[in-house]
Parts: sequence; C-alpha cells; structure tokens
Amino acid sequence: MSAEIAPPPAAALPLIEHWIDGRTVASSARAPVFNPALGRQIRAVAMGGHAEIALAASAAERAQPAWAALSPQRRARHLFELKQLLLEERAALARAISEEHGKTIQDAVGEVTRGIEVVEYACAAPQLLTGAYSHNVGGNADTFSVRVPLGIVAGITPFNFPAMVPLWMFPLALACGNAFILKPSERDPSAALLLARLAQRAGVPDGVLNVVHGDRGAVAAVLEEPRIAAVSFIGSTPVARHVQLEAIRHGKRVQALGGAKNHLLVMPDADLDVTVEAIVGAAYGSAGERCMAASIVLAVGDELAERLIAHLARRLAGLRVGAPDAPDTEMGPLVTQAHRERVREYIDAGVREGAALVVDGRDLSGAALHGGFFLGPSLFDRVRPHMRIYREEIFGPVLGIVRVADLASAVRLINAHELANGAVIFTASGAAARRFAAEVETGMVGVNVAIPVPVAHHSFGGWRSSMYGDHHVYGEEGVRFYTRLKCVTQRWLAPPQGGSRLTMPAGDETL
Repeated sequence: MSAEIAPPPAAALPLIEHWIDGRTVASSARAPVFNPALGRQIRAVAMGGHAEIALAASAAERAQPAWAALSPQRRARHLFELKQLLLEERAALARAISEEHGKTIQDAVGEVTRGIEVVEYACAAPQLLTGAYSHNVGGNADTFSVRVPLGIVAGITPFNFPAMVPLWMFPLALACGNAFILKPSERDPSAALLLARLAQRAGVPDGVLNVVHGDRGAVAAVLEEPRIAAVSFIGSTPVARHVQLEAIRHGKRVQALGGAKNHLLVMPDADLDVTVEAIVGAAYGSAGERCMAASIVLAVGDELAERLIAHLARRLAGLRVGAPDAPDTEMGPLVTQAHRERVREYIDAGVREGAALVVDGRDLSGAALHGGFFLGPSLFDRVRPHMRIYREEIFGPVLGIVRVADLASAVRLINAHELANGAVIFTASGAAARRFAAEVETGMVGVNVAIPVPVAHHSFGGWRSSMYGDHHVYGEEGVRFYTRLKCVTQRWLAPPQGGSRLTMPAGDETL
C-alpha cells in the first residue's frame, strides 16, 4: 500500500488553517498534504465549506468599505510594503512551494519572482485607476468617468502555481479597492497562508484578504455566496466551464481560465541547439505541470523531425530527475500519486493508438526516487490529431512530435484545436514569424520564446475552451475585471440659469 493511500495520523502533523479576519481559523474537516518527492504526508490542511466562506465574506464585508475609501496612493503603499516583504521572504516561500508541489527550488523561486512582478504593477494603482475627463460637453457641463471597486471578489487557484497565481489576482483586486477571498488548492496550501501573513505585515487591514482552504465544496460555496461579486478561476477546462456557468447563474462576474494544449512550431531555419534547450525547458520544466507547457512540437518536414528527435532523445537521456531541493535536479516529481498514474495512462494510450514512443519515462529507478511520485520524461513521435495525447491536456512530462508539411498546415492544426491558450514559433525568418503571429488563433503567441507568459503590464489568457469570460488575468484587463465604470455628468449654474427642460439633450446643446 502506498504512502498516499495510508498516511500517518494527521493529529501528529502540523495543520494549515484558514485565514479569516486576520487570524487563523480551524475547522473539523482535514485533508492530507504530501511531500511528493518523499511520497508521504507532511502536514494536514483544514477543509472549509459554506460556513467558512460565509465567515470570510462577513469579515470582508466589514473591512472593504474603509479599504475602498483609502486613496489609491495609500493602498499602493501597502502593496509596496508587500512587494518588499515578498523579496525578503522569497526563499522561504520557494521552499514551501517545492516541498508541497515538487517543483525544483530554482523553479519555485522563479514562480515567486513572476508573482512579484504583478505586485509591482498593482503598486501603480493611482495611475491604473485614473479616469477620463471631458470639459464643457454642454453648456456649463462636464463629464468624467471613474473606475470603482466591485466590493468582495474571490479567487480559486490551482496547485501548479500556489504563489504566483494568487499573486496574479489579489494584489490587483486590492489595489482597485476590493476585499478578496482566496480558495487555494488543498494540495499545496502553505504558500497561500504565508502570503496572507505577509499582507498583514504589510499593513493590509484584517478582513481585506482572507484564505479558505477546501475542495469542490468550498468552490461551490464561493460560487453561491451572494456577497461575492466576482470570481477569478484557473484550472481545467471542464471545471472552468462549470465555474463560469455557476457564477453567471448566481449573478457574478467571472474570468475562468481552463486547460491548454500549447503548440511549438519549429521551422527548418531554426537554430536546433537553442530550440532543443527551449523545448526541454518548456515541456519538462515543473514536470510538465504548467498551463503554458509546450506539449506538442510541430516539426516542418521529415528531415527536420528526424534531427530534432535525435537531439531531444540525447538531451532527455541526461535529464536529471530527483529531489527538488538538490542543486543539480532539473525535474522533480508530480504532485500526487493519482496524478502520476493519470499521466502514465496517457502514455499507455499513446502507445495503443500508434504513436512511436521514443523515450519512455514510465519506469525510473534509483534510491533517491524511492517512494516519491516520480515519472521520467517521455517523448512521442508521429503523433496524429485524433490521438488522446494530442487532443487532451496531459499536464505531465510528455511531449508529442507532429510532422507537418509547412507553416500553413501547422497554423491550420493549431487553429483547429479546441484549446487555444498559447502557440510558439522558432525560426530565423521575420516573415514567417510575422505571418505566424498574425494568423494563429491563440490568446498568447511566442516568437523564439518557448513560454510566452506576458509580463505584468500586459494580460494572460487564452481563447476558445482555454478561457471563459470577457477579461484576461492581470494587467489592464485585470483592472477592468475588478472594477466597474461610473460616468458622471455635472453642471454648475449661476442662480439665474435654473429651470427645466423635457427634451433629451443632444450633442453640445445646453443640458
């Protein structure tokens, strides 16, 4: 029996609690938290539901009006302090992430750093919330617009980025004057609690940021709580679709980001050595547990495909899989035993459906890997669009090679896929890159950039079944999502100019 199925007694382990109104709050329900590199439980997490979400909403309801009444400059000062604390505690956050998720320490540090970039963007709240003003739109009348907070908003975040994705959401929501309820993944909950404590140290008032742990019951509670005005979600496509429909049914604004099947097109003129290193990092970094992972490579022509596969096979033979805290480890374990088995099933399905398994990562050996949820890198050639390993998001260290005739056929394949998160081209041709960027139908595009996650002052999100809702995450789109537009037309008259009119004013007529 595995360690995941038979964990040690939870009573003897540290407990990760909820964070509501500036203090930890326990609940009777518990769930195990594993160290995936060791394959054993290291903590327990409190599991909340409707009662805890209601408690958090009450705390947010009390705190939000005073927080919104602060000037954007004063809110920004707290975010500046949070940014500094995140820099100081980056190593501690990275250790907690690596221990519970399994990604390498270096990768976890990178995750926190990318999250800090969004905090830096949110520090520009005075500029981000600047409205528009039109003088003398009519006789003695002016019009101006302002962006005002929604009130209480919530975020439901995935296991694969337990610090970065919350930092994509709550700092910007707070900058806009909202209170925030975070429902992080119960698989790696420590980072969320650490972030909440840092926000309190930064001077964010109690109740403005709350954390409630839980599973689908907590998600349902977030979607049903009437005081929550908007929900941000990142996860799988089926759940994103459900979140969107339920949020709308309960009258909430929603941005729900789903799964991905990111394509990476390699043109014959690409620098092969550089491209292979980029592919390995994009496909196998964080054990493939990234929504921006490059899981399909489109190789133009058989000759390029053969050379590319040979290079990849040699590189993967030396890929260092092991303990995530070891300095030379390139890839750690998957997050749970159940997820490892799910990825293994995809590899089995690829073999059954006729893809050529060039590198088989299903069986690893070594004392350092004993008991952990490890899986080696796998590489398929001659993948076809009808195969499951092409159609579905695997979320593991599995890469498929699809051979295509030219750029046009590659673009057609990408544009026909249900999941339209990101697409990348590696080429030395500006003309090919420009055509690719113009014609490919995905939310994010990379040119010689293997993981095209936008910087903080742009926005993140896909198209088609990779994104439900009208606004992408963070950047200018995030500001729009977490605010409502109010337009004010005002007129100040001298005393003799009073009176009324019954017709609709038009153009520059006197109002």
